Amino acid sequence: MASLLLPSGRALPLEIADSPGARRRGLLGRDGVTGALLLTPANSVHTVRMRFAMDVAYLDRGLRVLAVRTMRPGRIGRPRLRARHVLEAEAGAMAGWGVGRGARLRVEWTGSRPGAGRE
Repeated sequence: MASLLLPSGRALPLEIADSPGARRRGLLGRDGVTGALLLTPANSVHTVRMRFAMDVAYLDRGLRVLAVRTMRPGRIGRPRLRARHVLEAEAGAMAGWGVGRGARLRVEWTGSRPGAGRE
C-alpha cells in the first residue's frame, strides 16, 4: 500500500504496478480508479480496450512531472524519452489535484514496501 503525496500536501491512494504483468494489465477491465496508478518503470501507455478516458502524467526519475495528457479510450501514447514512470488517473483528476508540468510528487509507503528485505 502506498500514498501519492501531491505538492499541496494532500495524500491520495496509490496503486503501484512494478512488474511486467501488473504494468501490462494496468487499468484494463476497470470502470474507474480511486486515486492513481503508478506504472514503473514506464515511459509510455496506451488506452486500447480502456473503458474510460484518463489523465496520464509522465514522470522523471525524481518524480517530477514532465507532461500531463488526457487520453481517450483507443489511443496509443508516444514514448517520452526522459520519462521513467507514468501516473494514471481518471480524466480531469490531475487538474483538480494541481498536478502539472514541473510539479514534484512523492510516494509514501503505508505498509511494508514490496521487495523490502530482499538482497
